[in-house]
Order: sequence, then C-alpha cells, then structure tokens
Amino acid sequence: MSGRIVVAGASLGGLRAAEQLRAAGWTGGITVFGDEPHPPYNRPPLSKEVLAGKAAFDSLAFTPKVSATDVEWRLGTRIVSARLAGRTVELDDGSVHSYDGLVVATGMRPRRLRCPGPLAGRHTVRTIDDAQALRDQLTRTGVRVVVVGAGFIGCEVAATAVGLGAAEVTVIDPLPLPMTGPLGEPLARELRRRHEQRGVRFVLGAGVAGFEGGDHVTGVVLDDGSVLPADVVVESVGSVANTEWLEGNGLDLSDGVLTDEHLRVGGRPDVVAVGDVARFPNARYDGVPRRVEHWSVPTDSAKHAAKVLVGGDAGLPPFAPLPTFWSDQHDFRLQSFGAPGLGLGDVRVLDGDLSGDVLVGYHRDGLLVGVVALGGPSAARAAARYRAALLKQPAPSVQGALS
Repeated sequence: MSGRIVVAGASLGGLRAAEQLRAAGWTGGITVFGDEPHPPYNRPPLSKEVLAGKAAFDSLAFTPKVSATDVEWRLGTRIVSARLAGRTVELDDGSVHSYDGLVVATGMRPRRLRCPGPLAGRHTVRTIDDAQALRDQLTRTGVRVVVVGAGFIGCEVAATAVGLGAAEVTVIDPLPLPMTGPLGEPLARELRRRHEQRGVRFVLGAGVAGFEGGDHVTGVVLDDGSVLPADVVVESVGSVANTEWLEGNGLDLSDGVLTDEHLRVGGRPDVVAVGDVARFPNARYDGVPRRVEHWSVPTDSAKHAAKVLVGGDAGLPPFAPLPTFWSDQHDFRLQSFGAPGLGLGDVRVLDGDLSGDVLVGYHRDGLLVGVVALGGPSAARAAARYRAALLKQPAPSVQGALS
C-alpha cells in the first residue's frame, strides 16, 4: 500500500493508531503530528505516583512496537485546520500536508475557570509540564491546597497532596458528593468518608466566584462570598475536546467529534477518530453516541479504526468496547469494568461492605451494565471476575466474588 496516513495527535491514541495501522497491513507512510514536545507518555500517573515523587517523569514514555519504528513523528507541531474534501491539513507554521487517510486523535485539554483574579498559583494536571509545575508547589512546607472539582483527577490530586504533607487540602464541588456522577450516591458517600478520614476537607454544593491575591492566588472566593485561604489551586473542572481544527467541514463537533459505529467521521471512508475525542455509539449498550475518557479507549478504538481505515468495515462488527478505569487514592483503589453511569438508577452492593472492601453493581432494565470495586487488591480482583459476565448481554448474576 502506498500513500500517507496523517495521525493528528501524538498521545496514547496517536501511538496506538500508528501501531495498529501497521498491524492492519498499511505499508505506506505514517506521519504523527503532536503539539507537545514530548513523545507519547502515560498520563494517569501524573496525578498520583509522579506527582507524589514515587515515579520519575522520564519513566512515563511509551516504547513503540517494533513494527512502528519507521513512523515519522512531528512533535511540538500543531495542526490548526483541515480540509477533508481536499485531504489536507495545515500546521501552525503555515505548511500544508496532504494525506490519503486521516486519524483524529487530538484528545482533550483541561477546562479552565473563567473567574476574576490572578492566574499565578492556579494549576491543571494534563501534561508532564503541568505535573512538574504543580509538584514544585506541593512540596513547599505548610502549603494550603484548594482543589476545584471532586472528580477523578480532583480526588487523586487531593489524596496526593495529603500524602505529601500539605497543611490543608480542601476540595470544592457544586455537587453534593465527590464523584457522584460516575459512581452514584452510596459509593460516593463512602468515598467522601474515606477522604475525610485521611485529612481531606470537602466544601460541597458550592461554586467558585473568583480568586483573591495580587500577582499570586491567596484565596478562593466562593459563590456565597466566603473565602478559602490558598497557596495552590488545582482546577479539575472537566475537559474540552480539541476539535477546533476540524471546524468548517460540516461535522458534528458539539461534544468531541461524532463518529458512526465504526469510528468513521462524517461518513467519510478516509477519516476515523480514536480516543477520548471520539463520540461514538457503543453497540454493547445502545445507539447513543458518547465520549469515554477512560484509559482503555485509545487502545480499543485504535485497533478498530485502523482496520476500517485500511480495509473498510466488511465483516467487522460494530465497535463495542468494554470501558475500564481505575483510580488510586490514598491507600485504596477504585476499579471499574463496563458503564456504571448507565445504571445509576439501580445500584446494588454485590459483595462485601461499603466500609471495607466492596463490590458494587450498576443495572439498567435489570441487566448488569457495570461494576465498581472499592478497597484493596481483593476488591479489584472481584471486579475483574465480572469482566466475562459484562461481555455478555444479558449479563448473568455472579455472586461470592470477594470470597
């Protein structure tokens, strides 16, 4: 096969796309463009082991498979626009590059608060550079940390800050419980208890109105007018899809880039999307397109999209991944398989007890659609035992997994 495939995005999704294109039989050129200067690296440890100083920044880089060692990497280079009809992309240096196939893998960036006040002292955690800057601040003696957002990243950073000896760690969120969206009320309530037991303070049902300070943040102003003293603020308030470069092509970019059931973009056979920028229908559950920001999705989607881009979808079943995530916080782990968010209306403890190792099941129309384990290694192993059940629909009942 001749020609060239352009991969837009040089994170995990871009790397896996390049590897899977070779596995699918593409022998032509592959060029990967990425705006970061770093080669593809593992992001989840940034808010945990790396931020805590338990792992080195240079340990995060992925090693490409041997089959992809001939891929051209253009790092520190951003694609600013694309013309899908003409099969070209334009870079930030003004150059234009043609392609025969395009992989959209530009991922996400952190959403930022639009509030009055100084910018210095306000951090996000998405890149190596973000984590390095934040770690320098968290290791200061007597530091007061305010985390805005009680989702995965927010709770992980709060746990890491406590472990590093921060004088105060406070988490703000407008919702009544941390991580209640993906976990539901029972598990979210227990998660709050465990964090508070280890020194994290929560200010829930509150929003941020602004920041105090001159050149540097000294306080966070809440929407009720009260002020929380802060030396370091971490903003963990969601993500924004990097899709601006695709504007003007008639695509649905309202939440990531919309694809069909085979990850094709805009019905085009020469453009696919992978990773958390892709909004796709998961045939395992229903036909509703959703983005999934879990670590497993770049690899799963790249494998399917590469086959479609190289050989078409003849004989391929629709893309139907089983989403997987984990989150290490303090001395416990959250481990999930499936789509718990689809079963928040019917949450049941399957095994164990909420105050210890516990396995929680999420059901929709009586069917098990996701499980989440909270606790130590035995809880994580229990969740893994449900994987086979979740791969089947309807899912059978599996009991005694913690025994």
